[in-house]
Formats: sequence, structure tokens, C-alpha cells
Amino acid sequence: MDDIVSPVAVIDEDKCRRNIRQMIKKAREAHISFRPHFKTHQSHAIGRWFREAGTEKIAVSSVSMAEYFAQDNWQDIMIAFPVNVRETNRINELASRLQLSILISDADIPGKLEEKLVNHIDFYLKIDVGSHRTGFDPNDKTLIEKTLQKATQNPHLRFKGFVAHAGHTYHITSLNDVQRIFIKGSELLTGLAEYFRKDYPGIIVSWGDTPSCSLMNEFPGIDEIRPGNFIFYDLMQYHLASCDWDHIAMVVATPVVARHKQRNEIVLYGGAVHLSKDFIEMDDKTVFGEVVKFVDKGWEPFPKPLYVNRLSQEHGIFHCPDEYWEEFSPGTLVGIVPVHSCLAADLLKNYYEISEGVFLDA
Repeated sequence: MDDIVSPVAVIDEDKCRRNIRQMIKKAREAHISFRPHFKTHQSHAIGRWFREAGTEKIAVSSVSMAEYFAQDNWQDIMIAFPVNVRETNRINELASRLQLSILISDADIPGKLEEKLVNHIDFYLKIDVGSHRTGFDPNDKTLIEKTLQKATQNPHLRFKGFVAHAGHTYHITSLNDVQRIFIKGSELLTGLAEYFRKDYPGIIVSWGDTPSCSLMNEFPGIDEIRPGNFIFYDLMQYHLASCDWDHIAMVVATPVVARHKQRNEIVLYGGAVHLSKDFIEMDDKTVFGEVVKFVDKGWEPFPKPLYVNRLSQEHGIFHCPDEYWEEFSPGTLVGIVPVHSCLAADLLKNYYEISEGVFLDA
């Protein structure tokens, strides 16, 4: 790993491919469709691992990301973010050469798109199942019906169904809570789909979030799942019990730049611009990531866990017990399991594959 001189996302290809196979197997056994969210890795090379495993359709989080993956010949792309009417020209261009889906989460959007679309585009209505980020209230069928009537008057828009992302599963503490959130949300979506299928036959229900997709084995009422974070997992998912330690497939390599024995603190070149400022609370302490040591073609945790507990823009700082002090000196390369791998990967935009010892091409 001598080629690593500054923070970079280090990944284990074998673990990534295993995570992909396991989620595909889960979807197949549940008799539902699989549309992975590529916002987590944002990489052509990693996207091809999905394609090699049989994936044909994907979700992304922006028009620019859809354009990026279209360059690698992905032909069925959902932009799983509320449509931005200012990007209609780019949306039209994409829709001219692939099967494109957009999300509508505001009743005024169909009117805004009325004169702007020139190519056929599939659309889904985003439903708020409890995270209260965006989406239609599932109990407001009147507003949903009016929105659909307006949208389907546009010959370029085709209604495909309802989507939801249970973002509040990332803030729970038990499997029972995940099950409760999934059951409640899926019942709301199933009820909507049954109500509207009389006028819109063939519509589907699409569900996306890694905790529930990882922890649930059956998905009643759901036709498609869209997890993304599962390709790498992270410290948050591990502490939610969404994954085992061996499923974590990405750490951030960070060089040691200073030691302060009087405080027993180690300073890393790896701060908020590399890890993000996402955190979890553990034993009344704020944690920004877990320190791990690199071993032959991999990494492993310290017997007594070491946590990054302070971040600034470029600095990461952790308290180091005496028994581990000599493990670290300026220039030592250590790994940080990020709290949120999606944000860390987006910030770093560069991957080093550890088993082969190579940087991945875009």
C-alpha cells in the first residue's frame, strides 16, 4: 500500500461481490425485482460487478449520475430523487436513448413538465412512509389522484407506480423496530397500489433502504427493492445489526500525521472532507468512525475498539491507550470504518482495491 499517500477509499472486491450476490439471492427468493441504488459507489468499475451478477436496472440520485452511468451503457435508470424541472433538457436527452424513470413528490410538478417533455419518460410518485423527508401523504388519496390525472394527461409521461425510502430505519436500535417500520410502510404502499390499480393496472411498489432490505427476508406487497449502502455497509449499519463485521467492504485509509502523548491522542490526515460529519452515539460518546489496522490483503479491528472522536475539515483525532501507542507513528497508514460509507465514498471519489493492490479505474 505504499502508493497510498493521502485519504482514499479502500475496498475489498470479494466482500463487495459477496454482498451483491446475497442481496440478489434475497430478492430472487422473495420473488421481487432488484434495482440497486448506485449513489453509494458511483463507479463504473463497481457497477460492472453488479452487471456481471445479472443486474440490468439501477437507481441513481441525480441527473448527472444518470448521465455518468449511461456512458457505461446502463439502459434502465431511475433517478430516485424528486425531479428538478430546471434539468428538463438533460432529462429529455437521456430519455431519448434509454429507459428513464423520474420521481414526482409535489402536485405542481406535472403542470411544470407539461410543455417541456419531448420524449417518453416513466414516473413514480414518491410516498412518505414516515421519514418525513419528502413525498405524498399516503392517506391523501384525493391529492394523489389529482396529481395522477394531471400527469397522465401528458402523452410523454407513463405512470409506473409508487416508491418509498424508509430513511427512519437508520435511526432505530433493534430488529423489531425495522420490522415494525417495514410492515407499516409496506401496508400503506400496498393499500395505495390496490386502490389505484383499478385505473392504472400494472403499477408496482418499489421500496428502498439498506436496513430493512438487509434484515427482512419477506417483502409482502413489494415488487422491487432499491438498497444501495449494502455494497459497502459501514459502522452505522453494523451497529444497527444490518450486517456482520465481515460484510463491511470499505474503509478509509488515513495516514498518521502527529502524536500527542500528553493527551494520548493520534492525529490523522482524514477529516470531515473525507469521512463526512455523520456520527453515531455510543456510550454517551460521539463517534465518527472506528480505527482498524491493515493486515495482509485486508483489515481487522483492535481488540479494544478505537474510535475517531473529533473531526475538523482535514483532521481526524482519536484517543489511543498506552498498549496501542507504538502501533502508530507519523506515516503509519490506518483504516477508518466510516459511519456512513455513501458520504465517504462520494467525498473521496477514488478506490483502492486491497486484494489486488490496485486503484480502480472510473
